[in-house]
Amino acid sequence: MKSIFPPLIKAQGLYLRRGGQTLISDLSFSLYEQERLALRGPAGIGKSSLLNALMGFVPLQRGQLTILGLPLHTAQDFIPLRGQVGYVFQSPEDQLFCPTVLDDVCFGPLNLGATPADARAQAMAQLDQLQIRDLASRACATLSGGQQRLVALAGVLVMQPKVLLLDEPTTFLDAAAAERVQEVLLACGLPMIFTTHDEACAQALATRSLYLA
Repeated sequence: MKSIFPPLIKAQGLYLRRGGQTLISDLSFSLYEQERLALRGPAGIGKSSLLNALMGFVPLQRGQLTILGLPLHTAQDFIPLRGQVGYVFQSPEDQLFCPTVLDDVCFGPLNLGATPADARAQAMAQLDQLQIRDLASRACATLSGGQQRLVALAGVLVMQPKVLLLDEPTTFLDAAAAERVQEVLLACGLPMIFTTHDEACAQALATRSLYLA
């Protein structure tokens, strides 16, 4: 049943080329509140590139894109969306760069203007919510893959985004760690678009799927 509310993300006729190759051709879709859209398709088809385009990291050649009511045409147009659209990279190592877990989760609130005390309080509350408070003083490099994935999620969720974009959220995780990440994503209640080759992840999270071919 179609939502009575406008879409959070609306894409019409998107074209994306990288390295002289057309990855996305005339793609249209929408994301509504309470939807979790899985991007499916073979490796190299352009799923990750599409997420990067939705963040403004790579330019679209053609098409119309509106996110949270903002029409987006240039890289500058995406700046107001930083924080409102949370992006979790496929490799947590690309996202975790501070000395400790607590420092990493504080980074977003500090960038949004929070005082150090407020940022620490927000970060600890988020770590509590994900049940990983015991990791606060750990160096990110010493964490397991599942722990790193949860810390990366904490660093995004602490900024209170309105929508999530996730690239392969369960890749390289064992069954227990993947299940825990899926639980966190379901519990946060946010609309999301995520890429995955993991059938169990798609079954657990997706309200619908978009297949790229």
